[in-house]
Amino acid sequence: MRYCLALALDLIDDEALIAEYERRHHRIWPEVRDHLLRCGVIDMQIYRLGTRLTMIMEVDAQRFSFAAMAEAERQSPIIQQWEDEMGRYQRPTPWTEENNKWQLMKPIFQLAEQ
Repeated sequence: MRYCLALALDLIDDEALIAEYERRHHRIWPEVRDHLLRCGVIDMQIYRLGTRLTMIMEVDAQRFSFAAMAEAERQSPIIQQWEDEMGRYQRPTPWTEENNKWQLMKPIFQLAEQ
């Protein structure tokens, strides 16, 4: 199963902050990596165009749920610290739901279906 998520927070439009955000993602904290794997995330990629980020996330359908992942994040002080630190670089998009920075994107095209 593959989910495509748009980061419901854009990056703050500041070249130095954007460079730092990218640098911090070159090698994420091991605890963050382990958290993602425990939650059933098989692969995750983040792409940037200007200040807009898009995430492609491949998950194990038997183990992954958005609700369980959110609860695990709330229970982990280290994940909360990572999210707080990443928040320094981010700002809400016009479509961001309150208290939910990741928004599922609506798929509109798939070549395999043509």
